[in-house]
Amino acid sequence: MPDAFYLPTDDPERYVATPATEGPWSSGLQHGGPPCALLARAVERTPSSLEGAAQVSRLTVEFLGAVPVAEVEVRATVGRPGRSVELVEAELHAAGRVALRARVWRIRRTPVDLPAEAVTAPVVPPPRPAQPSRFTEPRWQIGYLRAIDWRFVEGHFERPGPASAWARQRIPLVAGEEPSPLQRVALLADSGNGLSRLLDMQRWWFINTELTLHLHRQPTEEWLHVRAGTTLDGYGSGLAETVLSDATGGLGRGAQALMVGRRSG
Repeated sequence: MPDAFYLPTDDPERYVATPATEGPWSSGLQHGGPPCALLARAVERTPSSLEGAAQVSRLTVEFLGAVPVAEVEVRATVGRPGRSVELVEAELHAAGRVALRARVWRIRRTPVDLPAEAVTAPVVPPPRPAQPSRFTEPRWQIGYLRAIDWRFVEGHFERPGPASAWARQRIPLVAGEEPSPLQRVALLADSGNGLSRLLDMQRWWFINTELTLHLHRQPTEEWLHVRAGTTLDGYGSGLAETVLSDATGGLGRGAQALMVGRRSG
């Protein structure tokens, strides 16, 4: 297994994707998780206009095209500065074009003395299984899926239907770096579609056109719990919804708009 999803270069905006980024749809193409996390990293490294500390409350990534397992370039800028809230925009370039585009809302982080009735009790996810989950089909044991330690509580990648699992990345996002909490969430959130698939990947494609994350707080540990379900429409669209938690309770939710169709041949 490679040592990281991406290797840095002499250019701080350019990275070389390793085989760990490969997804299950087609050889030589990246899973959506690693490039989403790389965009999140670029956002975090963009100086904030806010007064004090900042936190990401929403991250939307538009998938404009497939991302090859090759060199990519990422950059981010503050598109709408402010003292309490700001909009950050980021792009990932691959093969000479913009492949992903992100828009991220950051808000100021400051203590707020909330009344007791406004505080919701945390919903703690089920316990994490002691052993990694087993896979029997080779397509689930390559690239990105192999680079994550999966501990299924309900369902499984190899079976259609809703699923929930604890997960932790086995390798850094960028070689030599400890991934941030936001990067860990972005890396895993794009798995909701695959976790809760309802169709056979050999006969159908169900590709998400975007990923939207709403976070009310950041995770406090490396293990994350992902609970996902998919709803399909008979006219070629669908929605994958994901609830994200850590051991102390919920973090937020993810959603993916799906484009669905039968494979040719």
